[in-house]
Amino acid sequence: MLDIVIICSLALLLAMPLGAYMTGVFSGKAHVSDKVFAPLERGIYRLLGINHTQGMNWQTYGAAFLLSNLVLGVLAYLILQFQHILPMNPDNIGPLSWDLALHTAVSFLTNTNQQHYSGQAQLSYLSQGFLIVTLQFVTPAMGLAVCVAVLRGMRGGLNRDTAKEGEARDLGNYYVDMVRGVVRVLIPLAAIVALLLTWQGVPSSFSGAQPVTTLDTASPLAEQQVPIGPVSSMVAIKQLGTNGGGWYGPNSSNPLENPTPVSNAIETIALVLVPMAVVFMAGGLLRNKRFSWMSIAAMGVLSVSFIVATVYSEIQPNAAFSQLSAAGPNMEGKEVRFGPELSALWGTFTTQTSNGSVNAMHDSFNPLGGLMIRSGMLINAIWGGIGCGFVNFLVYVWLAVFLSGLMIGRTPEIFGRKIETKEITILASLIVLPTFLILGLTAITVAFPGLSGTSNPGLHGISQVFYEYTSAFANNGSGYEGLGDDTPWWNLTCVLVLLAGRYLPLFLALIVAGSLASKRVSPVSAGTLRLENPTFCVTLVAVILIINFLSFLPAAVMGPIGEALQLAQAGMGN
Repeated sequence: MLDIVIICSLALLLAMPLGAYMTGVFSGKAHVSDKVFAPLERGIYRLLGINHTQGMNWQTYGAAFLLSNLVLGVLAYLILQFQHILPMNPDNIGPLSWDLALHTAVSFLTNTNQQHYSGQAQLSYLSQGFLIVTLQFVTPAMGLAVCVAVLRGMRGGLNRDTAKEGEARDLGNYYVDMVRGVVRVLIPLAAIVALLLTWQGVPSSFSGAQPVTTLDTASPLAEQQVPIGPVSSMVAIKQLGTNGGGWYGPNSSNPLENPTPVSNAIETIALVLVPMAVVFMAGGLLRNKRFSWMSIAAMGVLSVSFIVATVYSEIQPNAAFSQLSAAGPNMEGKEVRFGPELSALWGTFTTQTSNGSVNAMHDSFNPLGGLMIRSGMLINAIWGGIGCGFVNFLVYVWLAVFLSGLMIGRTPEIFGRKIETKEITILASLIVLPTFLILGLTAITVAFPGLSGTSNPGLHGISQVFYEYTSAFANNGSGYEGLGDDTPWWNLTCVLVLLAGRYLPLFLALIVAGSLASKRVSPVSAGTLRLENPTFCVTLVAVILIINFLSFLPAAVMGPIGEALQLAQAGMGN
């Protein structure tokens, strides 16, 4: 338990100065980092033909975001389809099928990194070390850029002092924000973490698979080929960029990706570091640091509650081993060097963010643990992904402001700007969207057993299907392993969910921010709703829980809750 406290404390302590640094980077003013990075960034702007001095309203900002994603998506698909004839393929790995290539390209483009393939066996070094790692740097920076634009919109835009009411507001330049996110934030952090992981023994090489003599001399297999590669660089950014995925199929449970308790601590801290820092950055950009602390408190209450419940779940015995082995915690699907506590911590953090990397198999968690990790993805705003997670959190904030305003008989407003019918209509659609997609596709898939590919019968099989679509919509990428997901049905339906879960929440939130930015600011009065006090924090947590409870309680009863009741009944029968 002490390990958990130390890891969580270090993550929070490191996030505070990082958040202050990111505030300066995206403030639009001169910053100390300009001396180091500005010349490099100007070269990138010239290379891309970008006018970095031109401001954008929400329409042009959103169009630039979508266009850049389209170009990157097409390039990613082509590389995956033709990797067998491209360089950096010493193991002569062939191309992916068209549907798997499409799913993989969209998965990494949406900062999800949901893998329906085994990385070391099906991707070349070019695909892994160049394409995948490049997307892992660029796509979180894209989400961060949209988040920065939304925060600027909430304060009236960069031209708030000169623009008139109803005029379009300057939300910054998308390309500048995206490039700064990559160059000034993610690359320096990833370099530090990659060096630390290499120090701990994570491979960092472009050599081909290495021959290893097996220990069992009686086995007919005297030698085994162990694939390596530039693993540490990918692991660093997969954690820092809330990307997930992994160089190896077993992800960070593989001893080459995560060899020691120290590397596990580094990777766990990296998993939540930037999402936590974004919360502190938000307070700086909104010029309201107390709002950051309220947000930290709301997220922290939910996060700690989920961690406690999951740790408790995993230190309980696994019912499948009842009367078959010595009593002890649930070690199925877990690495002995990490144990149930650190595996549970990673499982909750990776699903509270949109990371999705694993150091244990989520499919093997006890029912309560399974309920907690999937609930983190359904909320999708406890720390969340880089940028997109805080945007999702702001959706809940806007809804809580609206409901609070109705309860006190005052027109709902945030930072002096009224939330009206247009904004609420958009926010309502964002609440309905995951329910419609996740539950609808889960129902269709389980109705046709030939489509599902589940490895477990009954309620756990339903959970496998539900989890996969939840992971795709939350841009998380983790999965209940044992699911036969490399099929045209799974690849194509997950592509639909991946796209909807990434672009609709970000783009619709940008519309709301653009609408709020152009509104007249109401003066602060005694009736103004204060967002920084404990009352609103409690209201916000209640709104988050009630919305998700009402939307997904039946699915939980058909999954982990029902499974837990079945196991309890079987235990009483024994």
